[in-house]
Amino acid sequence: MSGGLTHLDAAGAANMVDVTDKPATTRTARAEGCVVMLPETLALIREGDAKKGDVIGTARLAGIMAAKRTHELIPLCHPLLLSKVRVECEEDAALPGLRIIAEVRVQGPTGVEMEALTAVSLACLTVYDMVKAVDRGMRIEGIRLLAKDGGRSGAYRADPAP
Repeated sequence: MSGGLTHLDAAGAANMVDVTDKPATTRTARAEGCVVMLPETLALIREGDAKKGDVIGTARLAGIMAAKRTHELIPLCHPLLLSKVRVECEEDAALPGLRIIAEVRVQGPTGVEMEALTAVSLACLTVYDMVKAVDRGMRIEGIRLLAKDGGRSGAYRADPAP
C-alpha cells in the first residue's frame, strides 16, 4: 500500500482532499459485483417476466444515476463532471445470477473509483428490489474495483477473482 490516508488532516480529522493544484487527466475505473439468485429467478429476469418490469434495463439506469450522484452519497467525494458511465449486466449461470460491471471515465483532477463502485452497488440493489418478491434469499457479493487508470498513483489491476 502506498501513501497515507489522504482524507485525514494532521490532527486526524476527516476532510475533503484539496485537488486545486492537481492536473486534469483522463481517469477511468471499472468495478464489478454479483447478485446471486435461484436459477428460476434468473430465468424470470431473462424472459422479461418480472412484475416490476425490465430488471436489467432498470438496474443499468440506476447504476448510471448512482455514479452521477456519488458525491451526494459519500461524504468526502468531489462532485465530478463524468464523461462516461457504462453499466452492463451479464448473466452468469455459474453463480447463478447476474454479474454487474460498471466503467466510469472523467477528465479531471481526481479518480472515479468510488463512482464505479457506487454504480455497481446501486445496480445490484435495484436487481434485488425488482425481484425480491420471488427470491428474498438473493445475495449481493463480490463488489470490488477491477481496474483504474490515470492520476498520480497510476494503473491498478485486481487479481482474478478466486
